[in-house]
Amino acid sequence: MRGPAWPITVLLVGYPVWWALGFGGLSVIVLAVPMAMVLWRRRPIRVPRGFGLWLLLIAGYLVSGLMLAEMPPDTYGDFGPGRLIGYLMRLALYVAILIMVLYLGNLTERELPQLRLVRLLGVLFVTTVAGGLLGVFFPSFAFTSPMELLLPDWAAGNSFVQNLIHPTAAQTQKVLGFSLPRPEAPFEWANAWGSNVSVLLVWFVIGWWVYGTPRQKALVAATLALAAVPIVYSLNRGLWIGLGLALVYLVVRLGGRTRVALCGAAAVAALVFALSPLASLFAQRLDKPHSNDIRAFTVSATVAAAAHSPIIGYGNTRNAMGNHRTITTGRTQWCEGCGHPPLGSDGQLWLLIITQGFTGAALYVAFFVGAIRRHWSDRSPIGLAGVLVMGLVLLYMFVYDGLVTPLSLYLISFALLWRNHLGDVS
Repeated sequence: MRGPAWPITVLLVGYPVWWALGFGGLSVIVLAVPMAMVLWRRRPIRVPRGFGLWLLLIAGYLVSGLMLAEMPPDTYGDFGPGRLIGYLMRLALYVAILIMVLYLGNLTERELPQLRLVRLLGVLFVTTVAGGLLGVFFPSFAFTSPMELLLPDWAAGNSFVQNLIHPTAAQTQKVLGFSLPRPEAPFEWANAWGSNVSVLLVWFVIGWWVYGTPRQKALVAATLALAAVPIVYSLNRGLWIGLGLALVYLVVRLGGRTRVALCGAAAVAALVFALSPLASLFAQRLDKPHSNDIRAFTVSATVAAAAHSPIIGYGNTRNAMGNHRTITTGRTQWCEGCGHPPLGSDGQLWLLIITQGFTGAALYVAFFVGAIRRHWSDRSPIGLAGVLVMGLVLLYMFVYDGLVTPLSLYLISFALLWRNHLGDVS
């Protein structure tokens, strides 16, 4: 907690406290202030290659604000405080993450060793597993946060804000045809939990297994066994696909005894899983593609709306007329299935398309593709893990909204890659 690295420690280790206070994913915005102060005292500030793309992304988002009051065809809604709040919160997050990456890259190895940063992410993984177990066994757990009490009703009642400031253990949904909780603590929604747990798992294994003692490795094995429970109960196919592709990536990129050991461990884990009660739930989820029609409708409506402002988008999401079942708009007493998820809610790529046009989406993709290309030759454990996470980002952008917490973890992973390169150069 001493020295200039304290803000990142408070962010990652103290995340459960931030969540309980009602800040959660917004904590990075608060801690960007002391991070910026550290940067100010260290001028000139070094920046990573490709970071100009992120600056252009932010500049484009500022320009897209000009379209907040506009409505594309086949959408509806009023221009009011809710739309403006969502826009400003996303803008603040984009800027805060920019500051965080520059802050991490300008700390020396002595001030913040790479392994310490990786292990801090591993601590957050343990927190995430604990939150997932809370969601499985105590799904109704929720409480009113201090932040929620302080905000006026018109702000706290906004659905987007409510997800951020109201701590809950799980989302209860009828994915399998009956009500079942999907873990989300300590994050804002179930899909954010799925994205975050996979990214954090990568760093947990690197920090506490690859660089761990025998005792630490035993704790890693036990924690991963516990993590399997909320991972399956999350009913999160994107997460499952991501973990499968991560295994394929490692088998391809690793060699010799490590590859053999990894394949053996994966085979044993698969056998144990197949014999466990979790296998039945896994099979039921695969047999019921509950969200496919909803996603198809929302994605097609998003692209159609964005085509009317393809360069700068509309600054924020909109609501589409009708849904995948009916042309009726909105949920009513006589049609409870007539709801409509906001456009862009099915993945960061679609969110960028509606908020910043196809230009913003292209900048986002170019940023992470560029990171993979520049760091592909880094075959150190951190290099391999960082490139893997960049690949997961490109996968998840089709199914997960990167805001709020996932985007912070994506960019911390990017900073680890950058710091690793700086260490090679020096």
